[in-house]
Amino acid sequence: MWQRVLLSAVLVLANSTVLGEQDLEQVKGADRELTVVSWDGAYVKSQMLGFIRPYEDKTGVRVNVLQYSGGVDEIRRQVRAWNVHWDLVDLELFDAIRACEDGLLVRLDHESLPAAPDGTPAVKDFINNSLMPCGVGNVVGSTVFSYSRERWEKGPERLEDFFDLKRFPGPRGLRRTPQGNLEWALIADGVSPEKVYQVLSTEAGLDRAFDVLNRIKPHIVWWQTGEEAIRLLETEQVAMSSVYSGRVDDAVERGTPLEIVWDHQVWFYDVWGIPKHGRNIELAKDFLRFASSTESLAAQATYIPYGPVRQSSMAMLDPERRKRLPTSKAHLKTAVELNASWWSDNLERIAPRFERWIERPVMVPKTLPR
Repeated sequence: MWQRVLLSAVLVLANSTVLGEQDLEQVKGADRELTVVSWDGAYVKSQMLGFIRPYEDKTGVRVNVLQYSGGVDEIRRQVRAWNVHWDLVDLELFDAIRACEDGLLVRLDHESLPAAPDGTPAVKDFINNSLMPCGVGNVVGSTVFSYSRERWEKGPERLEDFFDLKRFPGPRGLRRTPQGNLEWALIADGVSPEKVYQVLSTEAGLDRAFDVLNRIKPHIVWWQTGEEAIRLLETEQVAMSSVYSGRVDDAVERGTPLEIVWDHQVWFYDVWGIPKHGRNIELAKDFLRFASSTESLAAQATYIPYGPVRQSSMAMLDPERRKRLPTSKAHLKTAVELNASWWSDNLERIAPRFERWIERPVMVPKTLPR
């Protein structure tokens, strides 16, 4: 706890350089509001405590936080109608790529981002691929699967166990999206992680992935938000579920005996994007500079164990905290990077098929336990 308090103090002091004194007075005097769109549960809590409330305290700007479950459809509707009421959005990288290519996001000047405490320019401090023309990295997140330690004497240890209904019976929770699920299906069927996207690029490979998912389809409970995934586990509606790794820590702190299986975790970037034609673009950029500072990203990581995208932020975390991140050496051994570029090119082709597959009824094999 003392580390969080210390980081919060450092955050307020260090971020005083983000705004000049004159700019700060202008922002305070404007008495303006920002609408920031993010996710839910423990994740948005980490942003609120890590940098949103400190930003409000420093500038007097009220930040209204809305929650969503991803995608770019709403951004597209607002931008094309010139009726934009989302000022800043936390996007999955593949969605940010699509939105940028479609001209829905403001292009950003990465040179204006705050330097690291030692003077290292931001463009050299952010890790690979976490800066893009229309986005600035926030965290490295991860999809793992989790189960209750009380359910089995010897629980699942490998990704293949998720698809093994004989050894580990019970419902499975999965996010209602093809991303990550298709990769896991192929890997569990013997495809090496290095060849997953090569295989998925063929119709035969897609068929193979859906065939693997068919084996457990009658037992799948679909979720759309991280909070829903945790609730499925907490209420024992599923035997195991895919889930964002950081959410599990929050549930464990509340006393839920959950275990993470890191085998073939799928890690990904979340990035900030600013929709075009908004009324508060300059203020959104100022918030973005504050939120992406070394101190802000380090502070967020003290509230949820996701990897900060700045090397200087990682250096501020204690060794025990770093061990819990998806970016730790132990957790990266079998990790799979979600190929954001591939999904930005293929999501519109695959997503309709995935939804049709979900809606299509499947007979429950009598030999498999429910």
